Amino acid sequence: MAERPVFPKDFLWGASTSAYQIEGGAEADGRAPSIWDSFCKLKGRVDNGESGDVACDHYHRMPEDVALMKGLGVDAYRFSVSWPRVLPRGKGAVNEAGLDFYDRLIDRLLEAGIEPWLCLYHWDLPQALQDLGGWSARDCAGWYADYAALCARRYGDRVKRWITFNEFSVFTLFGYAIPWAAPGIVDRAQHLRAIHHVNLAHGAGVDVLRALVPGASIGAVHSVQPMRPETDRPEDVEAAALFDEHWNRAFPDAQLRAHYPRRIAEAIEPYVQPGDMARIARPLDWFGLNHYAPVYGRKDDSLIWGFGFGSPPAGMKRTAIDWPYDPGCFRDTLIDLTRRYRLPIYVTENGYGTKAAEAPDAEGRVVDAERLAYLQAYIAAMAEAKARGADVRGYFVWSLLDNFEWGGGYGTRFGIVHVDFTTQARTPKESARWYSELIRGG
Repeated sequence: MAERPVFPKDFLWGASTSAYQIEGGAEADGRAPSIWDSFCKLKGRVDNGESGDVACDHYHRMPEDVALMKGLGVDAYRFSVSWPRVLPRGKGAVNEAGLDFYDRLIDRLLEAGIEPWLCLYHWDLPQALQDLGGWSARDCAGWYADYAALCARRYGDRVKRWITFNEFSVFTLFGYAIPWAAPGIVDRAQHLRAIHHVNLAHGAGVDVLRALVPGASIGAVHSVQPMRPETDRPEDVEAAALFDEHWNRAFPDAQLRAHYPRRIAEAIEPYVQPGDMARIARPLDWFGLNHYAPVYGRKDDSLIWGFGFGSPPAGMKRTAIDWPYDPGCFRDTLIDLTRRYRLPIYVTENGYGTKAAEAPDAEGRVVDAERLAYLQAYIAAMAEAKARGADVRGYFVWSLLDNFEWGGGYGTRFGIVHVDFTTQARTPKESARWYSELIRGG
């Protein structure tokens, strides 16, 4: 077995989840529908017509899941609040039962010695706000700021690590241009407005948290998957460059450099009002990175921006869900982001997905050798990046549990803990045992 990498004593080890992917309880205790509840009802959008209605039933099994994390020895837990659980209409009257659930979660985490990292938005916009225009409406930035203030006042006495949004580019690109995610719209103008209004919401959220949470440590989580052209043809090179700006640059450049990247700046300009970039570029404490693999782009005139997904080079190693396997890309991304944005980095998602029917064997073990090898390789690459100057301070595995994996439904599993979706039984996999030993320095 490869030599175990060594990290500083204060390096943070955690696990990540998101509300819609694990909570279930879709109609429990006053929760109202989100755009993902609506999207899952559309024919053909999610594998096998599945939804997050029950998911991992974390809403009812939260104490068990916190106990699992305590057993693993994680330092921190990144979770998201379900906006429609605490504000069923998205604004206005609050739902005390929903707020109470996160009170109980936070208190139990603290009792277990686990630091709560609270993400305000992981894709589940209240459907009631979508009916008013959603992210394509400029007012949505204000609705988000009010929601952030509610959470800050309720939880800021105990939660000091705050995340404004998870993967801005993914939910806007796939929600408004390539219809793989809620709300499933294909419209250039709405996509551009959504990009800008989400950025405005981020800036407003940072200001709210600074004002209401003393000692808050605030970051935003970006999906950064370096974009490479499928071929060296000029049209593929240019398409990949535009794809890169939409996926990797539109949000961190606006938030940390106060401008949009060159290729999309002119298109988005009609929606930018005086003073907007200053409202967006608010000081942050750290950069959250979700990374899995490089993406290969090509010209594709069937899609509204003229770019689409290409194929990796023939012979390139792939994961079980056909994503490129490239630990060196992870290493280089960490180094590049340190140089570009000059903020400490926390890896807030990284992990291995499979469509294999993982299940406990006769001895009750879930042997996930491919995931284990992936985590070993990518964490070693992270250690190498740190040795080369990347300012990386922590790592959260995706994901704690097998869960509802968006368009992949329940057929795609990323968890280091196996979930039997019939019985809801949890079984730590071999990767979880290895991760626990790594955390404990064993």
